[in-house]
Amino acid sequence: MTLDKPRNAPARPKFLRVLSGEPVWPPPLWLMRQAGRYLPEYREMRAKSASFLDFCYDPKSTVEATLQPIRRFGFDAAILFSDILVVPDALGQKVGFESGEGPRLDPIHDEAGISRLRESIDLNHLAPVFETVSRLKQDLPRDTPLIGFCGAPWTVASYMVAGRGTPDQAPARLFAYRHPILFRKIIDKLVTASIDYLLAQAKAGVDAIQIFDTWAGVLPAGEFDRWCVSPIAAIVAGVKAVYPDMPFIVFARGAGPRLIELEDATEAQAIGLDTSVDPEWAATLPETTVLQGNLDPLALIAGGAALEEGVTRILAAFRHRPHIFNLGHGILPETPIAHVERLVALVRRDQI
Repeated sequence: MTLDKPRNAPARPKFLRVLSGEPVWPPPLWLMRQAGRYLPEYREMRAKSASFLDFCYDPKSTVEATLQPIRRFGFDAAILFSDILVVPDALGQKVGFESGEGPRLDPIHDEAGISRLRESIDLNHLAPVFETVSRLKQDLPRDTPLIGFCGAPWTVASYMVAGRGTPDQAPARLFAYRHPILFRKIIDKLVTASIDYLLAQAKAGVDAIQIFDTWAGVLPAGEFDRWCVSPIAAIVAGVKAVYPDMPFIVFARGAGPRLIELEDATEAQAIGLDTSVDPEWAATLPETTVLQGNLDPLALIAGGAALEEGVTRILAAFRHRPHIFNLGHGILPETPIAHVERLVALVRRDQI
């Protein structure tokens, strides 16, 4: 016997409906790095913490940081406040953040550097992250899903090898060319660590997961498959072996048309589009492909006609297919609050 759905049952959040392949109008909206330095309330709170990593491991702070943009703008999804480099930190690599300089790690130059890493990720070290997820599931509005995340192995490894961010990730690329077996050890360790990390996030209650491969675009064709596509596919498969219904979004910045290869090789539900992707081209992809993106963060800073034209073009391109409105990369610290408010209004102006 089929039971009727209770009349007072809450509607499924449209963010999750789109991830299941359903076109929804207007599309759900969230922004990469929506919790962070462009918000005055975040800057005030962050100033009281000794370091960024301390902040990331303080559930009280990370819960509040995650909730701040939801309170202000009513985004259709929240994303866990953390950092991709908590994974190497939990593997035993020294990680720090210097004000105005970004992350600093003890660089890995050889097999001895790899041997100093733990055999497996220390999930106890990451317990504050999972506590944050559990608290957020209680504190977020019922119709606001929570996105968990990790960095893709290639991007995380590029920081682990270089010890910092670099413009073209040359240190990691050279290491991979010169020492492919050793680099494979790093990548394989990160794949296993990322699966364990994401499984723990899923157990704590995240509703979807995004994998960030920020530096995928610097890889040539053969290396792209080896260091970007295959590791991400392994992570998605590893998590879905335990949580088969967990939706995934893969964001590989700079991948361009190779996004098709990435989608074909993984079980991800959605593909993130960076700023460089032409929405008209992306709209020609199979309608079963859920797309996310891809407003230029600089258009959001500029506001005015640039913002309105960018939003209009993206909405028009994806009007009749499953699409999640987002930026083509993370929101920038100098973004005016009023422009974010205008963006929300533009995306939702046809709300019915």
